[in-house]
Amino acid sequence: MPQFIVRKSITLVEDIFHDGGPVATVPRRRAAAVAIVSNPFAGRYVEDLQPAMEDLKPLGLRMTDNLVGALGGDTSLIDGYGKGVIVGSAGELEHGALWHVPGGYAMRERLGEALAIVPSAKKVGGFGARIDIPIGHKNAAYVRSHFDAMEIGVPDGPRPDELLLCLVMTCGPRIHARMGGLAASDIKAFDGLR
Repeated sequence: MPQFIVRKSITLVEDIFHDGGPVATVPRRRAAAVAIVSNPFAGRYVEDLQPAMEDLKPLGLRMTDNLVGALGGDTSLIDGYGKGVIVGSAGELEHGALWHVPGGYAMRERLGEALAIVPSAKKVGGFGARIDIPIGHKNAAYVRSHFDAMEIGVPDGPRPDELLLCLVMTCGPRIHARMGGLAASDIKAFDGLR
């Protein structure tokens, strides 16, 4: 059984009051949960990686619980999400794909009826590498008001034999969203990818 030992975890919360326009009464909140973990596959090729996704599921749930708490605990207010990975330089891009199920399904489980695919990004990088985590509405991928990204990075990671795992959640649309498209209030059941 692979070991994904956590070296460091970080939770970051942003309250966005304006972006050059009128100041919002209720700010838009973005939060990220980051874990720097050992990569048990670093430095070698392993054919069958899929079983290791199960080993990351408890971490995905803990990170999701941290995010929900950081955003105030009311899951009904959380309407956007995304996930991403930076693989340390001794790993391969496919090691980042280990996060697809544990990260995405943890957020879906805790948020209840989250119907849309969880936007995702991954890359290989060294110390201080940064990644833009894409964000979309949790119930319909074409809700333009929720298209966003949150830049994530940690100065001392990932080390060559580590993974930087990240989950992001948001409350509300971009602070001055006005580009049309499917409105969150108009989502119908199973619009998911519409």
